Amino acid sequence: MVYHVLFNPQAGNGCGEEKARELNAVMAEATLQYYDMTKFHGYAEFFAAIDASDAVILAGGDGTINRFLNDTAELKIENDILYYAVGSGNDFLHDLGKQKGEPPFSIQEYLRDLPTVTVKGKTYRFLNGVGYGIDGYCCEVGDEQRGSSDKPVNYTAIAIKGLLFHFKPANATVTVDGKSYEFKKVWLAPTMHGRFYGGGMMIAPQQKRNNAERTVSLSLMFGSGKLKTLMVFPSIFKGEHVKHTEMCKVLTGHEITVKFDRPTALQIDGETIKNVTEYTATSKAPVRV
Repeated sequence: MVYHVLFNPQAGNGCGEEKARELNAVMAEATLQYYDMTKFHGYAEFFAAIDASDAVILAGGDGTINRFLNDTAELKIENDILYYAVGSGNDFLHDLGKQKGEPPFSIQEYLRDLPTVTVKGKTYRFLNGVGYGIDGYCCEVGDEQRGSSDKPVNYTAIAIKGLLFHFKPANATVTVDGKSYEFKKVWLAPTMHGRFYGGGMMIAPQQKRNNAERTVSLSLMFGSGKLKTLMVFPSIFKGEHVKHTEMCKVLTGHEITVKFDRPTALQIDGETIKNVTEYTATSKAPVRV
């Protein structure tokens, strides 16, 4: 049996390949083959060339899994897919109650029937969540910083500066399973499949990945001024922001559309799309027999 390690060199603040090759020690008795997944132009040929009994290890972070699950969306994969976390945020890992450095584990069950998000006419699958508002802004600024410096990106610092000076909240129309709501001064409007995003923020504390009803959660922060928002913002890391019901609301459903009255950046598992005015997230309801 061969383990085919697909690594993302950009993961873990540019240390993805180095961290992935730590598997040589972690799995000393195994046969490992390494591939730079950023150089792949299609996976059909790759999977056709390996034995069905071989396993594939994704070595990277949340964005690495996101890239893989979208690039392979049209394929029927028989090989077991494992995950070895070498990212900087690792929200998927955190959501499962696992720690960075643990041996690779199978993630097959978490890649089935994933929710999708449609943005600018294109549909993507997502693993953790879709961020819209200051979270998308943070990813946009983080990408800019990463392109001009080798220093690790501090998203918390970006968020604080954005709250105080740069990011302006939008008004939003939200539709959840056909029912519409209006919100003023929206700072955050992410739709979540898991509980965490942004490197450990528990934005949707009650959301259960792969829950029986297959619902996703829209977690809104709205209506407050800069200082109040800044005071409440740190409580997101423990999921305690939802106690502030005057400015936080969680809506659950199978189809969620968010429309802003001005364009802002959106992120899908950390991958940024700029100048977005609306998105629709959809999850598959279970089939009742």
